[in-house]
Amino acid sequence: MTAVRPIDTDLGRDVLARYVCNGLDEARASVRLAGGADGRPFDVIVCGGGSFGAAVARTIFRRDSAHLHRVLVLEAGPFVFTEHVQNLPLMGLSAARPTTLARLETGADPTWQQQFEVWGLPWRSDVEFPGLAYCVGGRSAYWGGWAPRLLASELTDWPAAVVNDLAGLYPEAESQTGVSDLNDFISGPLQDALRASLLAAIDGGGIPGAVPVNDLPDVIVAPSAGSDARALRLEAPLAVQTRAPSGLFPFNKFSAIPMLFAAARAAQTESSGDDARKRLMIVPRCHVTRLEHDGMRAIRVHTNQGAVDIPAGGVAILALGTIENTRVALRSFADLANAAQMGRNLMAHLRADLKIRIPRDRTGVDAAVRSLEAAALFVKGRTQIGGAARHFHLQITAAGLDAVGTDNELKLFRKIPDIEHFADFHQASDTDVVVTIRQIGEMEPNNPGSTVDLSGGSDELGEARAGVRIVESANDGQLRTLMGQAARAVAAAFAGGANNYQVISDIPDRPGSTHHEAGTLAMGTDPARSVTNPDGRFHAVANVYAIGPALFPTIGSSNPMLTGVALARRMASKIVPDPPPLPDDGFELLLGRAAWHSTGPQGRFISDGDTVVCEGLWDLGLYWCATPLPADFVLRLEWCASREDDNSGVLVRFPDPNSKGYQNPAWVATHFGYEIQIDALGAPDGAPMHRTGAIYAEPQQDFTLVPANPAGVWNRYEIEVRGDTYVVRLNGLQTTRFVGRNPARGRPSAPGAPTFVGLQAHPGHRVAFRHVRVRAA
Repeated sequence: MTAVRPIDTDLGRDVLARYVCNGLDEARASVRLAGGADGRPFDVIVCGGGSFGAAVARTIFRRDSAHLHRVLVLEAGPFVFTEHVQNLPLMGLSAARPTTLARLETGADPTWQQQFEVWGLPWRSDVEFPGLAYCVGGRSAYWGGWAPRLLASELTDWPAAVVNDLAGLYPEAESQTGVSDLNDFISGPLQDALRASLLAAIDGGGIPGAVPVNDLPDVIVAPSAGSDARALRLEAPLAVQTRAPSGLFPFNKFSAIPMLFAAARAAQTESSGDDARKRLMIVPRCHVTRLEHDGMRAIRVHTNQGAVDIPAGGVAILALGTIENTRVALRSFADLANAAQMGRNLMAHLRADLKIRIPRDRTGVDAAVRSLEAAALFVKGRTQIGGAARHFHLQITAAGLDAVGTDNELKLFRKIPDIEHFADFHQASDTDVVVTIRQIGEMEPNNPGSTVDLSGGSDELGEARAGVRIVESANDGQLRTLMGQAARAVAAAFAGGANNYQVISDIPDRPGSTHHEAGTLAMGTDPARSVTNPDGRFHAVANVYAIGPALFPTIGSSNPMLTGVALARRMASKIVPDPPPLPDDGFELLLGRAAWHSTGPQGRFISDGDTVVCEGLWDLGLYWCATPLPADFVLRLEWCASREDDNSGVLVRFPDPNSKGYQNPAWVATHFGYEIQIDALGAPDGAPMHRTGAIYAEPQQDFTLVPANPAGVWNRYEIEVRGDTYVVRLNGLQTTRFVGRNPARGRPSAPGAPTFVGLQAHPGHRVAFRHVRVRAA
């Protein structure tokens, strides 16, 4: 059982994990099956709380302004970090070095001892891999920050709908991650000098395969006055925010951790600490092993701590990383159509590092500059190999003009994008500049020698391990050669000649070393050639999605983080779609525009723009608009119940709730106005005057029962009031016509005696409202 309070270890107190995360026992206990408004199961289960699981969970939470969903994030690793490791002090917890499971099992790789604090390698392969970061936030706590877009030529085999949407999603993802900000943390004479040399070399055709600068997208949204817009296209597209809106602090290098934690704390605040009311929970140390299905849809998620049911209408999202996503898919859906496509098309990145030393007098930097400088630049490359376009890029980092000492070591650690290069740049001095030119190229898709299957034996839980094979094709070899030529041309451009720099190392990496496995659950429109549809949903399973680079039909050369975040935003919009646009029909929007007040001590009202969620506790609550209604009017709005037995109402033509001296002013609206009821069951007796669409508790009305949409689906109300006649329509169909004959109730608004509209919070129930609009009749 999870401890209620933070527990003490030998060296500390586990406050942060306790305040952000929950145990699976707590998550299960929060699903109350009877009583109250909160007996709701988790209907979005995110399997994996790493880079893209965190991104999609947080975005679903943010989009769900009506509070219709509960999100459960199941992460195999523990709570470790609060943000990217480069935003923290130097701790020595670096990214893992590539190895094999066989070496780890035999103890033949002692360098992994410290890396076991976070990293693990769950699959078996002859190729060395760094594995996975087992912690909330996953590899986003370690990644280098390089976040370029995929070019249009890299997306030719992607579904057209996805490509079209990425055009709008990339700017959103760049803003979210900080890529669209100028790299003012990497600026100065060294950056300016190297960028000028690089621009001249590309413009002069001196870099083999380099994409012309004019063909590159503009990413920086606010270049400084007088800056060269073309040159800024060579700026490193780094997900690092160094400037923030007034009153806020920048969050520096992006990781998915802070945004997921913010969502968890927002859920805690909304719920006032009641787990049953939480819309999002993070459960660490919960290892997803498989999904159970009934032939059409997944019905249960199995973990090392037991099973979690997926309710009707619920979805599961695989966000475990490419290879583990594929393992779970093969373990879960091998008996379904299309299973033969799972695990094919495994891709990674071709990678090599050229590390050089250049005398500072060859860089063009003024000799008077005596401070440690860092530079980061980016070159995109493209060529034709085997009749197809192939892409690569060069990630260029440099440091120098002063020696690296203890006083500036942390400064360098935070400036260098790729932390595995941190040790290399200790060789920088006041006489030399050290440059690393990392070459990254896309592997050829659909290589039959690159696959993921279940041949890796059994893991510590008795589950099948993934077996991974990945090989380079002959065309991949040609691309490697071109990347090396481009890197050496860049080195010569920086040094003013091929003989003016010293090679420190020139080492190709094996494909497994890049952390960028992709393609094994590729998207497509044809189930015979793809595993998932353009929305990332499995063709063969109606309610299971995958997120991350496993979806990529081709990998391109870019780090998958930016595209993965963009796809997470897209997936969230499919699960929680935008409301339809409001028509231009002369109605005045009230909710989100006019002043609204909450009345009654037992109502909770959570407003987000033109949507409000009304929750009742032990007595009635009222959320009412301070703008008086017209004397006669047509009121239109939408409402959505969270459960079939939810109870609420729309109240019209009542006086100021504070004008009658009631202990609970919410009752003023009920006693002096009229309530249009929302209650599919008609509590307490099922009578027509207590049912949805009726004027509440008025027996003399012309009522026709019109079934409302099920819980979780929006309904439309139109309430037309002329004189003393009330007509109510539900989803376009009339439910009642009523004539009010009580002179003390439902009086038309008049000068000096205004009346208002309000939304009810009924004890123990939750109903959302949006698009509340009015027009004089």
